Amino acid sequence: MRENDEMSGVAEITSTLHPTPADRKPCILLVEDDAEISRMLVEVLSENGFTALSVTSATEMEASMAAATVDLVVLDIMLPGEDGLSICRRLRAASPIPIIMLTARGADVDRIVGLEIGADDYVTKPFNSRELIARIRALLRRAQGGHDGSRLRARPLVFRGWRIDLATRQLCNPEDVQVAMTTVEFDLLVVLCQNPGRILSRDQLIELTHGRLAGPLERSIDVHISRIRQKIEPDPRDPTLIKTVRLGGYIFTPLVSEV
Repeated sequence: MRENDEMSGVAEITSTLHPTPADRKPCILLVEDDAEISRMLVEVLSENGFTALSVTSATEMEASMAAATVDLVVLDIMLPGEDGLSICRRLRAASPIPIIMLTARGADVDRIVGLEIGADDYVTKPFNSRELIARIRALLRRAQGGHDGSRLRARPLVFRGWRIDLATRQLCNPEDVQVAMTTVEFDLLVVLCQNPGRILSRDQLIELTHGRLAGPLERSIDVHISRIRQKIEPDPRDPTLIKTVRLGGYIFTPLVSEV
């Protein structure tokens, strides 16, 4: 099957991410083939003010996304047929929709690969349901711009011809073409732009983007930085905009201005 044909079903139904109206509960789509976990999560999500949809495969997922407006996907890696990593790759190619991966304990490789192909976050099984709810809420807030006045009033940031619109959460290149980014990638780039010339450790980046709730592996920060470099660096193999500081973290080198 050609790649364009393979992605068409997802692309047609998840091409944009819309803010959730105040009178509509955020819709969370759970893609999980374990009936017990699905039942528990649907109950927890419903109790916490979400609309919860549960499916067991990629085919069912696409049908649900065609029928409903989905705000976030919780995606298990181990699924029958097409696995979660493949599904994540297709979703991310078609849409900025927030994705949280469910991974097995100790499956570091799966977590890193998931982040590399565009997942925003991950939760390790067995997990605390309150932790998952907290991460879902944090991702939705960031994906929808936070709905706070300070962000809506914030002026766009510009560096080397690139433009970051904080109100609409869009990144445009020097040719004024929008560049797709995940929620976490956008937040990381904003933090770097707001601290030009300052060395930021991985712990600081984790705190400034995720807060104390998510606490992802430090290695995940490296993965997200690598993905940002692929999108903004003239030569990602020899980065000049986001430089690595040995034993220190990262530093954003360009001058940044508000417009």
